[in-house]
Amino acid sequence: MTQDAPHIPVLLDEVVAAIAPRPGMTIVDATFGAGGYTTALLEAGASVHAFDRDPDAIIAGQALVARFDGRLALHPARFSAMRDELAAIGVTRVDAVVMDIGVSSMQLDQGERGFAFMHDGPLDMRMSQQGESAADFLNTADEEAIANVLYNYGEERQSRRVARA
Repeated sequence: MTQDAPHIPVLLDEVVAAIAPRPGMTIVDATFGAGGYTTALLEAGASVHAFDRDPDAIIAGQALVARFDGRLALHPARFSAMRDELAAIGVTRVDAVVMDIGVSSMQLDQGERGFAFMHDGPLDMRMSQQGESAADFLNTADEEAIANVLYNYGEERQSRRVARA
């Protein structure tokens, strides 16, 4: 993503039309990413609580926090924690939730993040950039554990054979 070619979320117009954001609404963007949905919701006057595990997304989002003068709160957390995170700051009700689930194009475009298949880089694959990397796991886990991950999360039918190799 660049300033010249910003990331545009899939179905942005349709999602915004369905939510019909307006001043006074509180909306959660559970997967902030590059802030495409959040920006559209803020431009319509809503307040947004945006969640993302990726510290790069949170850092990049600071410009939107400043631009929209207190109507955007960024939460460096998993979307599965949004209820607890919001309750901790006294938010008990929201008007809508937007979720664009999956690996973001920004992560796929950066070889150094370890998700890319079009660019060289380390095998990392950590959304939060903390904890064990995929390379660490592969270098320390036994064959059965690797096969189980490939089968359970990758739905790889040949997981045992791949893990053995």
